Amino acid sequence: MIYPHALQQGDTVAIVATARKNILPNLQPAIDLLNSWGLEVLIGQTIGLDNHQLAGTDEQRAADLQMQLENPKVKAIWCVRGGYGTVRMIDLVDFSVLAKQPKWIIGFSDVTVLHAQLHQLGFASIHGLMPVNVEKASAEALESLRKCLFNEPLHYELPYQSENQLGKASGELIGGNLSILYSLMGSTSQLDAKGKVLFIEDLDEYLYHLDRMCMGLKRSGLFSQLNGVVVGTFSQMHDNEIPWGKSAYEILAEHLSPLNIPIAFHFPAGHIADNRALPFGKMAHLQVSVSGTTLAID
Repeated sequence: MIYPHALQQGDTVAIVATARKNILPNLQPAIDLLNSWGLEVLIGQTIGLDNHQLAGTDEQRAADLQMQLENPKVKAIWCVRGGYGTVRMIDLVDFSVLAKQPKWIIGFSDVTVLHAQLHQLGFASIHGLMPVNVEKASAEALESLRKCLFNEPLHYELPYQSENQLGKASGELIGGNLSILYSLMGSTSQLDAKGKVLFIEDLDEYLYHLDRMCMGLKRSGLFSQLNGVVVGTFSQMHDNEIPWGKSAYEILAEHLSPLNIPIAFHFPAGHIADNRALPFGKMAHLQVSVSGTTLAID
């Protein structure tokens, strides 16, 4: 796994759109935040582009990301927002430049497509809040992102949860949005889960569909290869007129508990204000006990 160097004062972070469109005035809180950390900001060419829901055509979004990947002054690339669209342009991008110029790529939700592709290619990335989330983000979420960028240790401590499964595990941290991971099955971006610690989160899904996704990942063999699981937030979930009969976390526990590996529920990451950063590709050390959970990341 190739890890980017820690950012330094004066380094440049590029903000680009790989999916849904966004306008420049929305980015001032994010620009101010980066400046407060001593970083410069480069606004990508996709910011302000309008192609229905998307920030320009697939080719325009891919070209902007490619430009920032190849720009030696850019040390990190921050995806402005999620939605949908990253998968439409992922195969138009050449990531090989990262072997000589490693740089952090940051985001969550639809940006899970990028995380998965980068993981398959051997490049680390950051699952964390995006520029459009900065204004409402918790102080802890902001600080965790800063620590990732400046290569400072991350150590999370969480209270005990009844759904947890006890134990210790270590492995490369992988994952992201469960719906996106499910959609990538069978593609060249499908995750290699062997010996890894998986993080998952999701938003705005029907409970029966959550069960379907778990069944798909289980039958594909992905779950059985894991060393541990960290379950983030599953927000704004829906049920049908005839109830499914289980909550989102009960569904996840039903499918994950038989693995007999450490599982930590309710980690503060996902579609919430307190969206703590997770550096995918780094070694994670998970300990789940009756006194609580610790997640330490090298």
